[in-house]
Amino acid sequence: MVLFTLLSAGTFAQQMLNTPPRDGVVDKADRLEKKPIAYPWVRSSDYVWEKRIWRVIDLREKMNQPMYFPETPHNNWKSFMTVLMDALKEGSITAYDPSSGTDEFIIPLAYKEIMAKVEKADTTQLQRDYPPYDFYDTVIVKKFRPSDVKKFRVKEDWFFDKQRSMLEVRIIGICPIVDQFDSKGDFKGYKPLFWIYFPEARPVLAKSEVFNRFNGAAKLTYDDLFWKRMFSSYIYKEDNTYDRNIAEYALGIDAMLEAERIKAELFNFEQQLWEY
Repeated sequence: MVLFTLLSAGTFAQQMLNTPPRDGVVDKADRLEKKPIAYPWVRSSDYVWEKRIWRVIDLREKMNQPMYFPETPHNNWKSFMTVLMDALKEGSITAYDPSSGTDEFIIPLAYKEIMAKVEKADTTQLQRDYPPYDFYDTVIVKKFRPSDVKKFRVKEDWFFDKQRSMLEVRIIGICPIVDQFDSKGDFKGYKPLFWIYFPEARPVLAKSEVFNRFNGAAKLTYDDLFWKRMFSSYIYKEDNTYDRNIAEYALGIDAMLEAERIKAELFNFEQQLWEY
């Protein structure tokens, strides 16, 4: 009995030495195996109405900040852009060229091509800090940081399913954008990096946790965040005859009012389907 107790204690001690400390009260590995909720099947004959909308998610807004942080990943907790870049690097999802004016998923981009777009290598001259204080050429490489991305474009379809009598929305694609500056440091505009086909990215997003500000024990995934529409955004385009953005025909407060008008149209369409 004493020998058995000593062997059990030794085995337990060996297991403790080989097992890293648990950072928390319980093991959370089961959350990594979560799968995305399947979309309800929609027959083409029941797909009777559709409107395509383009939005912008600004991560500087308070509601969207869980997508921006943490800047340094830890404990399976990553920012949304870090999740996308890691998935692109390992080949779990595919990136598409954003240069197409229709935002279609046509030309795939390799991870090296993406990094070539976001990282720069400039040659400059520096002066030595010791005699003879001559000048020499050096290469300065500007590394890409996921925290440089503060906005995302979202392409989504609103549709009415006649079979279930429901107005629903499906996100089709997501595109990170970065600020562009000229040589003087003046702001020039926004540069789209790549498009991600959202249904393809859902299995990856379902295994990536996002901070839940209401309950840390019930952490959400990025797939949950988009499924439950737990983000703030504004509309910058709807499908229209001229295929133009709101900014092409309205500026300032007029552009904001136009975006609200499109949003109200979606709400009113759903309300007018029923009689009370």
